[in-house]
Amino acid sequence: MVADLYRRRWRIEDAFNTVKRLLGLSYLWTGSINGIKLQLWATWLFYAVLVDLGDAVADELSLPFDDISLEMIYRGLYHFTTAHQKGKATDPIKYFADPQNRDLGIIKQRRKPNVKLIVAPFPDLQRGSDQFFFNNSLKAS
Repeated sequence: MVADLYRRRWRIEDAFNTVKRLLGLSYLWTGSINGIKLQLWATWLFYAVLVDLGDAVADELSLPFDDISLEMIYRGLYHFTTAHQKGKATDPIKYFADPQNRDLGIIKQRRKPNVKLIVAPFPDLQRGSDQFFFNNSLKAS
């Protein structure tokens, strides 16, 4: 439970990182307070729409939301717009969930599992066992 809460804490950090880096909120367009408020509200509103779109794509693919890359959905909006203008796509959710569009990278790649480092003179002989370090069979008397 604590690990799950800690993992969710990073969602806030990821949201701020995405909004600043991807959506350009790290720079303010103007110095007026009204312009700053307008930029903040517009950026966070667009981020909310992006999250909603990502959630809908995750539901369409029957995947957890964490497996969907919001950055790649944002970058894929250009491709959807192009396909929409050519009359090839009408629904962005169906477009991103289509198996033909898997090359957009909407689904995050799985990381390789961590492999334990075996510190032994003959590691191939010890890979299947629980022994990961030198076996000190000769004890000093």
